Order: sequence, then structure tokens, then C-alpha cells
Amino acid sequence: MGGLSLQHPWAFAFGLLGNVISFMTYLAPLPTFYRIYRGKSTQGFQSVPYVVALFSAMLWIYYALLKSDECLLITINSAGCVIETIYIIIYLTYAPKQAKLFTAKILLLLNVGVFGLILLLTLLLSEGEKRVVMLGWVCVGFSVSVFVAPLSVIRLVVRTRSVEFMPFSLSLSLTVSAVVWFLYGLLIKDKYVALPNILGFAFGVIQMGLYALYRNAMPTPVPKQVDDVDAIKVPEHVVNIAKPSPTAAIELNTHNPIEPGMPPPTKDNSLACTRVVTKGEVDKVEKATLVEQV
Repeated sequence: MGGLSLQHPWAFAFGLLGNVISFMTYLAPLPTFYRIYRGKSTQGFQSVPYVVALFSAMLWIYYALLKSDECLLITINSAGCVIETIYIIIYLTYAPKQAKLFTAKILLLLNVGVFGLILLLTLLLSEGEKRVVMLGWVCVGFSVSVFVAPLSVIRLVVRTRSVEFMPFSLSLSLTVSAVVWFLYGLLIKDKYVALPNILGFAFGVIQMGLYALYRNAMPTPVPKQVDDVDAIKVPEHVVNIAKPSPTAAIELNTHNPIEPGMPPPTKDNSLACTRVVTKGEVDKVEKATLVEQV
């Protein structure tokens, strides 16, 4: 490998350019996370692309350490690990409870479980050049997943007819970065660096096509996330209790008729007369009414 060798000046130039563009790509979601910080809410954004990007950066650092003269891969992926970790911490701070649990599960599964398994298998089952080949194909697979991960929001973009959740700057930077790193891998004759960036370019074009399709479309409202089950507000139902009029109170108070000269029942008296009438009292009232009618 001659990524930093003066015998490969073009490879060094494209590698250096790839570092700059990839670093800008890592910074592309900054406006998104600034919005999350200002709004104290994740606002429907997903954490999967950032978790996958962190996992891919960890793999490429491991790959570069196994090979010689791969400092350009180590520098950019080390920066990527730091930046993606900061993004994930911000997301976990303001995400709803359900999203926090999902993100934590993905982190434990990928960045701890799967990475630890890959590290163990490559160290135990292979050695020398075979280990590099084995890890190289693993890196190819997960590099493709990094480019595919932003497409997880396609369903949301199509459903809401809004590109709010798919920043154009991120799609553009991923596309340009894929072109540069493809040329770098081609010049240093590393197919594991060149191959995934072909698909990365294709996925980037698809994302920009979706942006062009929906950027002027009328957005469809999307339901807001609920931060906590206890925070769900049930609409208040106001029950209007009809207050009986003085006449109604007189009819109900059959055992205490109003004598002549007594003051008319006030609001408080009428409420006092309004009480629960048992079934026996109702029967007595009905019998008395029948006797009067006879």
C-alpha cells in the first residue's frame, strides 16, 4: 500500500481530499442536531444512520491497523468515531423514551456485540493476509450499510411529502465523498476501499433525486411523538350537571311541603333538596299520585 508514499502522489492527493470531504460529511448533520438541541426534541429524526456510521468507522480503523501505510483511513475514521459519538449522545439526551431504548439496543447489538464478535473471529480463525481479506469484505458490507442507512427515512419522506428529514447537504457530501474515495482505492489498488463507494455514489444520486422530487411538494402533517406515556393528555370532558329549579325541588321534596309565608327556596336550599331518591321513595310517590288521581 502506498497511500502516503511519494511514489503515489495522486493517491495521497485523493486520500487527503477524501479526508476533508468526509470530515465535512460528518459535520453535515450539525444543523439537524442544533434543531434538536433548540427544540429539546428529536422531532422525528432517526438514530440508525449515526449508529451505523459509528460502527463502520470502528471497522475501518481496525482494517487500517491490520494493514501498513493506511494513516489516511485512520485519521478520518478516528474523527468520525468522535463526531458520531457526540451525535448519539445528543440524540439520547432529547429522544423519547421508546427511541432511547431502541438506540441503546442497536448500540449494544452493533458496536459492542457484533464488533466484538468480528474482532474475536478474525483474530482466532485467520491470520496474515487472510485476516485482511476477511475483514476487508466485512468492511465492504458495512460501508454499503452506511450509504443505505440514510435511506431509512425514505418512507417518512414519501409519506409526509417533505424532505425535512433528509438534508440535501448530507446526500450531496456522501455522493462526492464516494467518488473521491473510489478514486483513492483505485489508485492504491485496494478493492475493499473502491467497491463500496460505487454503491455509495448510486445511493447518493437516489437521495438527491428524492430531494428534487419532494422539495416543492405540499407537506403532509405527521403525528408528533409522545415523550412519555404519562405525558399523554386526554381531552377534558366537561359534564354539565343540570341544577333543578325551585319547582322541581318542590316536587321532589314531597314530605316537606312549603308552607304559606315561607321564603322561596334559594339556590342553596334547592341544591339541598336535590338528593338521591331511593326506589322505595319513588314507589311511595307513585302510589300517592295514583290516589290523588282516583
